[in-house]
Amino acid sequence: MAAGRGDNRRKNPPGQIDAEPIKRSIAGCVRAISGEKDLEVVFSKDPPGISEDRVRLPELPKRPTLKDLQVVRGIGDSIALKKARHNEMVHRKMMPEGADARAIFDAVEHARVEAIGSLTMSGVADNLNAMLENKYEQKNYSSIQTREDAPLEEAISLIVRERLTGAKPPKSTGRVVDLWRHWIEEKAGGDLDNLMDNIEHQADFAHSVRDMLVSLDVAEEYQGDEEPPEEQDNNSSEEEQPRSEEQNTEELDEEAGSDTAPAEENDTADDQMEEGEQDGAELSDDDFTDDGDEEAETPGETKRPDSQFDELNEKLDYKVFTQEFDEVITAEELCDEEELDRLRGFLDKQLAHLSGAVSRLANRLQRRLMAQQNRSWDFDLEEGHLDTARLPRIIIDPTQSLSFKRERDTNFRDTVVTLLIDNSGSMRGRPITVAATCADILARTLERSGVKVEILGFTTKAWKGGQSREKWLGDGKSPAPGRLNDLRHIIYKSGDAPWRRARRNLGLMMREGLLKENIDGEALIWAHNRLLMRTEHRRIMMVISDGAPVDDSTLSVNNGNYLERHLRGVIEEIETKSPVELLAIGIGHDVTRYYRRAVTIVDAEELAGAMTDQLAELFGEESSKDKRGARRAS
Repeated sequence: MAAGRGDNRRKNPPGQIDAEPIKRSIAGCVRAISGEKDLEVVFSKDPPGISEDRVRLPELPKRPTLKDLQVVRGIGDSIALKKARHNEMVHRKMMPEGADARAIFDAVEHARVEAIGSLTMSGVADNLNAMLENKYEQKNYSSIQTREDAPLEEAISLIVRERLTGAKPPKSTGRVVDLWRHWIEEKAGGDLDNLMDNIEHQADFAHSVRDMLVSLDVAEEYQGDEEPPEEQDNNSSEEEQPRSEEQNTEELDEEAGSDTAPAEENDTADDQMEEGEQDGAELSDDDFTDDGDEEAETPGETKRPDSQFDELNEKLDYKVFTQEFDEVITAEELCDEEELDRLRGFLDKQLAHLSGAVSRLANRLQRRLMAQQNRSWDFDLEEGHLDTARLPRIIIDPTQSLSFKRERDTNFRDTVVTLLIDNSGSMRGRPITVAATCADILARTLERSGVKVEILGFTTKAWKGGQSREKWLGDGKSPAPGRLNDLRHIIYKSGDAPWRRARRNLGLMMREGLLKENIDGEALIWAHNRLLMRTEHRRIMMVISDGAPVDDSTLSVNNGNYLERHLRGVIEEIETKSPVELLAIGIGHDVTRYYRRAVTIVDAEELAGAMTDQLAELFGEESSKDKRGARRAS
């Protein structure tokens, strides 16, 4: 029987807690802070976000730690504060031009709304601190040693937070702030001093931020008459007239009137937050998206890469002529159910003789994973499972206190694996057939062991450029246009979809005409960014490819190594600066010259063994680390 001091777990399985009261408490606090009593709050595996009347928060783990709970409380508080204190129309109207300037502008606005909550509610301040500590820990900022690697927008955001609240940057940020502080304060110290005076007024605050961006030489001076596209007030019946900057400021202040929530609601929220709620996950502020940001994940559109890859593309002089015709699409949207069933049947027939060998290898992997799940326990704890072996001590000496024990988790249970499969024309035939079957059986195997699996594919929509090239020709054939083809990124199985539902989707790889050209660098960025939005602590990406990136349209108008140079840069960025563990398998192609952790196989028949061995080695290394850590702790 599970027991503990001050908790009630009798109705739950051993080691689990009743999550519903915690969820209700969190939801109540989110509604109170946001000032909207009818706001719907849901907990799911999807990335946290906010829409008009719905808030998504991460699902609670079965056995959340105090850190897990504080992190998700912080996520909920941040989203609620944005709902209450942020006016999107004002924000977009004041938005500067340029990717760097916009990243800083967004980050500082996040700091403003969170600072308001921290200053008015001490419980919220603690939760936000825990969330930020976890955010930068997951991004491994403590390893950053040079200014080139330190994101400027994060440094400015943390300095603004420090100015507004007095809170020092989290320890997990390492030297990021110190690397930039002198330069920022030398150029924009006076502008930083003005921010506190306008913290409650978003429009005035945004004006001060625009002045700061000018001082930092990353944006042009704000012009009062500039208006972004499609930001006119639909409720206005009067014709728009030219306005002075002073008039615009007054108008923006009126629009931002919703930025202030009633003090009574804030006090109530603070009380509720102190009583207890919580949840576990880690995600950055960039992941708190509106519905508009979510649409970047829908078919026909591509998600804008993280700023680190924007900077990398600029450094490598890699550009995209147009993203207008790119698409991220699910297998079900490319093919109807009847054809998917037919293609899956064809795949099964092609590999009837191979599936037995692959299954044996998958079973071997599963046995190795299960062997690493042998139970280990921590003893002499204040709460957990009652340690019945220590009960005689109480009989001998009644002054002895009860002793509890808790099962120690294995890290790989909280793991997600992405299989990114090259869907280029050179994979046609045996390679793609074997890759599809191996992905299918590995997904099933890892799912049994509690490891989430995502299966993705990458190719292009057309040979030799498609609509992108047509647009380029129609626009006058500008020199060195960059990537000049329409990307097609395919989701065969999402990380949270059960294997049984996604099984037939893999038959799509057998479809005639699907496999075209391959632009690997941007595919890695896409798959990597999807992994970063996951809540699991360990993220692994396995790339399966049979050659270097090739796109005739792009290479015909750029340097011959244009795509390969970009791929090398993306791989280095992920391997050196990302929490994602990257490995690759090359089919008849030496990928060891690109990836640090890689293996090359000559025949597609060897793929199953290579995949299982690589994954088993990864999990085996983690298990060894855990055991060494446990011995040192004891």
